[in-house]
Amino acid sequence: MKQIENKTLRTLAEYGMITFSIWIMVVGIYFFKFPNNFAFGGVTGFATVISALTHWSASEFTNIVNTALLVIGFLFLGRNFGIKTVYASILMSIFLYMLEKLYPITRPLTGEPLLELIFAILLPSVGSAILFNTGASSGGTDIIAMILKRYTCLNIGTVLLLVDVTGVIMAYFVFGPETGLFSSLGLMAKSLVIGDVIENINLCKCFSIICDDPAPICEYIIHGLNRSATVYEAQGAFSHHKKTVILTTMKRSQALKLKNYIRTVEPTAFILISNSSEIIGKGFLAN
Repeated sequence: MKQIENKTLRTLAEYGMITFSIWIMVVGIYFFKFPNNFAFGGVTGFATVISALTHWSASEFTNIVNTALLVIGFLFLGRNFGIKTVYASILMSIFLYMLEKLYPITRPLTGEPLLELIFAILLPSVGSAILFNTGASSGGTDIIAMILKRYTCLNIGTVLLLVDVTGVIMAYFVFGPETGLFSSLGLMAKSLVIGDVIENINLCKCFSIICDDPAPICEYIIHGLNRSATVYEAQGAFSHHKKTVILTTMKRSQALKLKNYIRTVEPTAFILISNSSEIIGKGFLAN
C-alpha cells in the first residue's frame, strides 16, 4: 500500500512539474514571442509567419498544428506515443486559448525588442528543460522527431534544425531584416540556453570525505538524507595513520546539509566536492 501511495505521489508531482513547465513556456511564447514575430522554435516559430500571411492568430495555428501532429503521432506511433507528451501538448493548446481569450495582445509589451527576445528564449527554454527532465516534451515538431527516429535513418537533429532555419528565413521575407535578425539570434541562443538549464537542473555534488570516524557521517547520509555511500579504508602518505574514505553523491540542497553536518561532528575531516550533471544509477538516471 505504501509503495502505491509513493508511486501516486511521484506521478502527481511529475504532472505538476509538467503543468508548471508548460505554463512557463506559454507565457514566454504568448507574451514575448508572438507579439514580436520571433520566428524560431518549431511550430510556434512558423505560427508567427503564418499569422502574418493569413487571418489565423498565432495561437490558433499552434493549436491546430499541435492537434494534427497528435493525431499523426497516434497513427504512426500507437501505444509508444508517450502519455506525458500528449498531456503537455493538449495543455499548451488550452493555455494558449485561455490567454488569447482573457488577455488579447496585439503589440509587444515594451519598446525593447532585445529585452523581450531574452524572455522569449529564456522562459520556453526553462520550460523545455523541466519537461525533458520529467521524460516529456511539448509535442509539436518533437512528434515529427519521434516518427523519424522510428521509421527512418535520418539525422533527427539536422531535420529539426532545418525546420527552425526555414521559419527564420521566412521571417526575413515576411517581417523584414530586423525581425529576421532577432529570430536568427533567438535560434542560435535557444539551444545553448536549453543545454545549460538542463545541466544545472541535473547538477549533483560528489563527495570524497576522508575522516577518522565514518559512523556518524554514514548514519546521517543514510537516515538523514536518504542516500547511500561507499566506504573504504585508506592510509595517510605522510603520517601513515589509518583513515576512512566515504564516497557519496547527492542533490545540491542535500550537499549543503551534509557539509554543515560534517563540520559539526568532525571538523578535521578532509572533504573533496565536485560537480556532475550526469549520474547513472539507482536514485539518479536510469541505466
